Amino acid sequence: MLTKFESKSARVKGLAFHPVRPWVCASLHNGVIQLWDYRVGTVIDRFEEHDGPVRGVDFHLHEPLIVSGGDDYKIKVWDYKLRRCLFTLLGHLDYIRTVQFHPNASQFPWILSASDDQTLRLWDFQKRTCLSVLTGHNHYVMCAAFHPTEDLIVSASLDQTVRVWDTTGLRKKQMGGGTENAGLLENMQSAQSRASATALNVQAELFGSNDVVVKYVLEGHDRGVNWASFHPTLPLLASAADDRQVKLWRMSETKAWEVDTLRGHANNVSCCLFHPKHDLVVSNSEDRSIRVFDVSKRVGVQTFRREGDRFWILATHRTQNLLAAGHDSGMIVFKLERERPASSHGPANKLYYV
Repeated sequence: MLTKFESKSARVKGLAFHPVRPWVCASLHNGVIQLWDYRVGTVIDRFEEHDGPVRGVDFHLHEPLIVSGGDDYKIKVWDYKLRRCLFTLLGHLDYIRTVQFHPNASQFPWILSASDDQTLRLWDFQKRTCLSVLTGHNHYVMCAAFHPTEDLIVSASLDQTVRVWDTTGLRKKQMGGGTENAGLLENMQSAQSRASATALNVQAELFGSNDVVVKYVLEGHDRGVNWASFHPTLPLLASAADDRQVKLWRMSETKAWEVDTLRGHANNVSCCLFHPKHDLVVSNSEDRSIRVFDVSKRVGVQTFRREGDRFWILATHRTQNLLAAGHDSGMIVFKLERERPASSHGPANKLYYV
């Protein structure tokens, strides 16, 4: 491991890399959100409006926005240029575990949140409204994430399942394609049909509309699942759970199935994700270690241990070979290996060794 930067702070529960600038945002268990420049090693800003731990944080891809979610049941959207909170989204009834902007943020002004109230919620942050409430889990939802390119969402819960949701209906509705119900409602003229339209609206208010549907329910873990993430390009999923295992899953159009189990951790696995550049899964755990697994060989290739600090969260940079891990007393930004070449050609046709 090549450590690029290390911070000392309260327990880090959420991490996000800025897509362009050398910044990493850390949300802490003491309610503070820190904005770090990991090249210089300084805190650029602090945001302190949450009441209690802040467990999720994310950067907007294009605009100067940060979203955060905490134990005060609030989702806050911050402008880091104006250095203040723009607005708060209310609706969750328990701790918020993760928040994320849609990867195609210019087309879809959506925020996805996961909560201990057993639901996921999709929000339109431009209209500041809740678009959809995703129900189905029957325990805390520990994590939720958008697929980088497709109309899919993955969620992990302490009910021991991973769910994959299809958001095609919501996308068509938001893009103006309309749903079947919308088309029906336009053609309804009589009083009777207006009454049934009202009933449909009430049903949507109470139980949520069918804009987002469950595509797969993945069962295989013996304990609660803490994290699930999509592979950036392949139809693969990784999940991390309290049964000390990391599982790999493959998806097709019609079904999803377990491919393999990656073992090695000695305690609850907090987080796992696919390395953006290499065929690797990186996971971290309350056993105070970060482990790296080879996806094709399905074996552990590296282990990094820390004395005394349990790991809670991992993040990867979108474009660079950078990872960050949050633990009990701060965070580290690191690479798995040195990328600089051992030598290079210089002037006068000389070979320089670095």
